[in-house]
Amino acid sequence: MRIATTIFLTDETITPVRLARELEGRGFAGLYLPEHTHIPVERATGYPAGGELPREYGRTLDPFVALAQAAAVTERLGLGTGITLVAQHDPIDLAKQAASLDHLSGGRLTLGVGFGWNKEEAADHGVVWTTRRARVRDHMALMRALWAAEPTAYEGEFRSVSASLAHPKPVRGGAPRVLVGGAAGPVLFSDIAGYGHGWMPIGGSGLTEHIPALREVWERAGRDPGDLLVVPYAVRPTPGKLDHYASLGVQEVVLQLPPADEAEVLRVLDDYAQYL
Repeated sequence: MRIATTIFLTDETITPVRLARELEGRGFAGLYLPEHTHIPVERATGYPAGGELPREYGRTLDPFVALAQAAAVTERLGLGTGITLVAQHDPIDLAKQAASLDHLSGGRLTLGVGFGWNKEEAADHGVVWTTRRARVRDHMALMRALWAAEPTAYEGEFRSVSASLAHPKPVRGGAPRVLVGGAAGPVLFSDIAGYGHGWMPIGGSGLTEHIPALREVWERAGRDPGDLLVVPYAVRPTPGKLDHYASLGVQEVVLQLPPADEAEVLRVLDDYAQYL
């Protein structure tokens, strides 16, 4: 099983360069970074985990900038977003960012896609909350048009693009690896089968029940059963938990690192080395 990591990198934590070098040198498979452009101080949206919103949420580095630094100092380390708030982006700009990072890193990008939880953050980006899932579908289709081998037009509900010259292209062709985050259910599973390569469930609970349901939707959509990826995300590891994932056919898991300084992060990496 591939063991990757995720962390809220901020202006107060270990740097992307130091972390990336340590991860690759120790044999970890990848680095995934979350995204929040800003956190409005006055908000009605509660923190999903309960309690006060942790400090790091309002201090996150831009994931594409940080991952570009990580790419520049590594050769094998996987680079991922966990997740990109696609509805809050201009999809033409996002298509260029993702393809450029994938190209410059030699095809190492995983684009984690999500819908968000902070209504006030989304509103500042002009996103009507009830449309966010439809916007993500629309934006993903537009980006695939720009990533296509030949100039391809796209006319969507929210955004459109004319047939265009748009390079570089994702290394794997068609799109970088796309994992869709979110809670299990028929709507999410339909999205995964529609434009993703797999699911990125936070915490990874309930997979024994949910993976068969996802496979059914996936195969009904005409997707190859062998292509489906399930990558548990932000996992607090134990040997038993990782053994359980392996028994379900999970090939990659993303372990949570603390949003801490270099000494503390390296201490946790030393502890996680037992799972490599």
